[in-house]
Amino acid sequence: MLDAAKNSGELKPYIGNRAVQWGRIDATAGSVVPMSRADQQRYRLRSGDLLVCEGGEVGRAAIWRDQLPECYYQKALHRLRPRSGYDVRLMQALLDYWASIDGFCDYVTQTSIAHLPREKFVSIPLPMPSPEEQRRIGDVLDDADDAIAALDRLIAKKQAIKQGLMQQLLTGRTRLPGFSGSWTDVKLGDYVTYIKAVALSRAQLDLSSPLRYLHYGDIHTRDAVRLDASQEPMPRAATALAGRAGRLQRGDLVFADASEDPDGVGKSVEITSVPPEGVVPGLHTIAARFDRSVFADGFKAYLQFIPMFREQLLRLAAGTKVLATTRTYISSVTLPLPGVEEQRAIATVLRDAEDEIEKLGARLTKAKALKAGMMQQLLTCRVRLPAEVAS
Repeated sequence: MLDAAKNSGELKPYIGNRAVQWGRIDATAGSVVPMSRADQQRYRLRSGDLLVCEGGEVGRAAIWRDQLPECYYQKALHRLRPRSGYDVRLMQALLDYWASIDGFCDYVTQTSIAHLPREKFVSIPLPMPSPEEQRRIGDVLDDADDAIAALDRLIAKKQAIKQGLMQQLLTGRTRLPGFSGSWTDVKLGDYVTYIKAVALSRAQLDLSSPLRYLHYGDIHTRDAVRLDASQEPMPRAATALAGRAGRLQRGDLVFADASEDPDGVGKSVEITSVPPEGVVPGLHTIAARFDRSVFADGFKAYLQFIPMFREQLLRLAAGTKVLATTRTYISSVTLPLPGVEEQRAIATVLRDAEDEIEKLGARLTKAKALKAGMMQQLLTCRVRLPAEVAS
């Protein structure tokens, strides 16, 4: 336990609950604490130890693989070491599966958050396949994990590449082939009109009215910078409540006007299509319609990633409790921008990068679903792996 009054001895690295994620350990999330010789002997981690979260997301587990040459664990974790050769990979898979089917509900104690105390944990019935079957199950699930991890790494790499492209292309540091002319300083307020929004709470929205409603919360929680309002699921609003709002059109850029986090300042989506029933800008949004002769469709979605744009909005919002974006702030921003044709070319490059990441994300989702199905079959004995035949 971390206790400044009681902890004494040498400073040693340790990890706690936060460092243990499903199937992986983030050793950078640890810290150091003074530890006595006795505590060092008792709490030192060994390769193959299974660390399991005792509270919060009960059962979340990962295997320690000597991510650090020396490390210890904190009391919010259970440390499991296999007896009689039990395959620790199978134990980790069982915990993952049990968590997915609420299998801990009869074993947790509940106060403010759920806890899985040791005395309850050790009472959970544990399947006992033969050592050979344990190994085969572990190998199959390892292969599935390797495929998932490879996709995770590839997505991270592609996201880093896209981030680099934005830093270069949106600032003019790098120009696409065929473009060399100087950029022009543009004051946004000279080329924008605003569409009237209507402020409705979530309680006033429904799922059946024909009129789509764009709530600022749905801008903050999405990763995509474009919104196909004719295809994506959206909250709905009765015409009697939202009829006075302006209707969004393809190419409109809709900002969330408030954020508690600096990263959310300037967050926006560009509308790529609208249904015949219409879409209206909603609570805490600013809907901007820019002159297409100055701002290309597709490029406007990336204004939020131009450093100079965000810096000006952040400077104007400084000192407010909730970081605000207003029409006046947006209109006051001046940016160097390329011509419309270069904007279109930049948007195409960035959109292609996003499409590639989206396809990889779909593959990752499929790989995770495949692993979940394998776990359901293998860990319940619905499917048994064939024994290896000796050559």
